[in-house]
Amino acid sequence: MPILSLTEAHALAADALVRCGTAQAPAASVARALVGAEAEGLTGHGLSRVPAYGAQVRSGKVVGDAQPRLERRRPGLLAIDAAHGFAYPAIDLAVEALPDLARQQGIAAAGIRRSHHCGAAGRPVEALAAQGCLALLFANTPAAMAPWGGSRAVFGTNPLAFACPLPDRAPLVVDLALSKVARANIVGAAKRGEAIPEGWALDAEGRPTTDAKAALAGTMVPLGDAKGTALALMVELLAAGLVGARFAGEASSFLDAEGDPPGTGQLILALDATALSPDGPARFAALAASIEAQDGTRLPGARRLALRRRAAAEGLSVPDALLTEIRAL
Repeated sequence: MPILSLTEAHALAADALVRCGTAQAPAASVARALVGAEAEGLTGHGLSRVPAYGAQVRSGKVVGDAQPRLERRRPGLLAIDAAHGFAYPAIDLAVEALPDLARQQGIAAAGIRRSHHCGAAGRPVEALAAQGCLALLFANTPAAMAPWGGSRAVFGTNPLAFACPLPDRAPLVVDLALSKVARANIVGAAKRGEAIPEGWALDAEGRPTTDAKAALAGTMVPLGDAKGTALALMVELLAAGLVGARFAGEASSFLDAEGDPPGTGQLILALDATALSPDGPARFAALAASIEAQDGTRLPGARRLALRRRAAAEGLSVPDALLTEIRAL
């Protein structure tokens, strides 16, 4: 399997997106996000997305030269219009603007509308935590989960992410989808022609299935059963209803080039980690240490950080078929 350095992988993704009609700046933003996710072992949000993204730019489902626009609606509230382009440049605007606002006021938020797939949700909150913020991100996605007891998809897998700073080390990051597993795992299995474990998804008739393609035509099993769908409802209201984006059931797929732009949304909150208690970061560190002191435990994100270090030193293994597909775009 070919090995690419992170720089080579970035150029591979960015150049392919430019060939498909993406402007240079958004292509670079997307490539940073995809390569970052790939380096952390999140391959479903990594380079495997390049062919679908490129096809969507060519079809007009994603506006390749869109320029996100930021408007300050209230002293601590930013409204960002992603303009039916990729989510990553709009998220970059939020991550750039929020820390100063949070330091001035204690708390700030950015709502992003007319957006797209936000990829690995932990990355932007980690970037905010590295600047001294406690951060939360909520994102809605195209419909994939039914309400508890129902059979028709109304909610997306709706990831949420949290990060807080820890003194003298990488931030603590929690990143999870509200389905039992991320839908990207099923997409990958379908591409490889592999079965999925029972309990991940239901087919179009609401029956448990191990067939990945049948799962994509059906619905995802929520994390924590009814509790997962309650949280998914919360994310829909925060990331779509509040910010003026489309609900999951109104959004087109992130996975193909058919239909109009998805128009989904994200809500990002940033709190100054010392605003309510000056020793906040030190207290965060104390709790983290109490967890790590127990044998067999680790903080969320520890594996991701280890893979990131390894990728920086050794590069990324990219399957031949994927490399060929990207280079052919």
